Formats: sequence, structure tokens, C-alpha cells
Amino acid sequence: MKQILVLIEHRNGVILDISFEMLQKAASVAAARDNELVAVLLGHNVSNLAAGLTGKANRILVADNPQLGNYNYETYSDVLANLIKEQKPELVSIGHTTTGMDLAPGLATHLNLPLITSCIDFHLQDNKLTGIRQMYDGKINTEVTSAGHATYMITLRPGSFPIQESAAFEGKIEAITAPVKEPANIKFIESIEAVLTGVDITKADILVSVGQGIGDLKNIPLVEELATLMNATLSCSRPVVDKKWLPKERQVGSSGKTVKPKVYLAIGISGSFQHLMGLKGGTIIAINKDPKAPIFRVADYGIVGDLFQVVPVLKEKVKAIKGS
Repeated sequence: MKQILVLIEHRNGVILDISFEMLQKAASVAAARDNELVAVLLGHNVSNLAAGLTGKANRILVADNPQLGNYNYETYSDVLANLIKEQKPELVSIGHTTTGMDLAPGLATHLNLPLITSCIDFHLQDNKLTGIRQMYDGKINTEVTSAGHATYMITLRPGSFPIQESAAFEGKIEAITAPVKEPANIKFIESIEAVLTGVDITKADILVSVGQGIGDLKNIPLVEELATLMNATLSCSRPVVDKKWLPKERQVGSSGKTVKPKVYLAIGISGSFQHLMGLKGGTIIAINKDPKAPIFRVADYGIVGDLFQVVPVLKEKVKAIKGS
């Protein structure tokens, strides 16, 4: 039986959402192709993390070694290279994260495997891998295909697939022995968490987020007033931060913060993939005058219109609701 390998990424004792997203997608592909889904967990003292993966894959392969306690390209690539040579999977799935972007290209080069990076979806059919990638700030989806290989590699963007609670697999945990050499060129020193100051948008249940469609700094209060009426927190996309209209702490996206609000109201935001990577879960409501804006592809509700006409109407509606 052919296999799909998914590399589980974790940090500070927590499995990252991208791992569950990849498992969710891989599970549907494995079921359609009658493949075996295998999760690969590298680390040290990670038995509790492995237990959290039961039900998510047919097998969970765990390489536990002090040298794997913190990500290091040299140690991780050595272990994975040996594992891929041994298991000969049809597909290796890695998150398109800082770890994955560092690990996947070198690993693919070392094993001489085809690699399609930064994908939001993929299809595996007839010994052919097709990855779906976005271009021009998410306005265009392109298909990149590789064919005729026994094993393929792919990196998938965070936020591309939903996470659903399920226990569809037996989830047998297996310890694997993997030779781990002392890193020759890279040494982990310490992990430093960014200090949170000011507003923490990651804790907000309701976010009213503004993009460059607001046009000018003087127009920010219009959206800020709506956020106040909704008991929401004001956030933004990267262009607003770049123009210094709002501070960095308010930015949602791959270079900002990842948020999981119950409600996300996107005003004047086109919805580039960098922004959407920071948005997970909740009801998404979008206001944009461009009907082809990528934000509408993920929005639960959308209004195509000029925000300067729509927002004042929303403010009055909210006032009326609160007044009643």
C-alpha cells in the first residue's frame, strides 16, 4: 500500500494548526486512493503530542531524541531523508512555514525529488501531482504539475484547509530509531517569544479589520467607530501598517498575527494569501467594491460596494439594534 507522509510541526509543546490542516487534506486524498496516511513526529519527550494524533492517521511514527528537541535543518533532514528512503511514500507533505520553507527545498534536493511549494490545494492522480498556487496577491490560481515520479514533495500554506474533529483512523503509535548526528554547522541557542504590548488582537472575539481601501489615515476613525459600536477590536492588513496608519500589533497575516475571532469583518481588504494565512475560523464578512477580490472566496457573507457608503449604513443599523 502506498503512503502519504505528513510532517507534524510543533512548538513549545503544542502541535501547530498547519499539521492538523495537512492531515485533514491528506486523509481525504488517502481515502480516495486507498493510501495509508502516516504522521511523522520528530522531537524529544513528545509522547503526549503523539497521543493527540491518534485518530488522525493510520500510523504515527515518532522519532524521540534529545537532538530533535528543537528544529534544526541538519538533524531533521537527516532523519527524514532516511525515513523517506525506507518508507518510499507517494507523497511527503510539509507545512509552508518558516520551518518548512527551510527544510523542504534542501531535503528535496538531497533526495532528488520533485517539490511544489506554497500550495493552497493539490490533487494526486494517475502518478501525477498537481499543486494549486496563488499569484498576483491571490487574484489568480495556477496549477503546477509534476509527473512520472515515485515520490513527490509539497509544502502547503497554513489556513488553506479546515480543521475538523474526527477519529477516522486507528492511529497506531510506533517508535522509530533514527540515527541523529551532532549538527555540524547549526546550533540551537534559545527560543525568544515576542513580547506582547498594547492590544492583543489574537484574543478578540470580534474583529473589524481595515485594508488599504480606506484610502487615507483620516478615514480610519470611520471604521474605528463601527468597531466601538460592535464591541469589537480594530485590526488591519499589512498595507495599513506599512503606511503607518495603524501600529504593527494590529496586523493580521503571515507577517502579522494569526487570529481566530468568532466574527471577522473585513473592510476594504482584497484578501491576499498573506493576509488570509493569518485568519483562521469564525464567520467572515467582507466589504469590497471589487467583486473579484479574493476575500469573497473565503467570506461567509459579502457586500460588493463602496465602504464609504456601506459602513455608515452599518453603523446606523448597529445603533438601532443596540437601541432596541
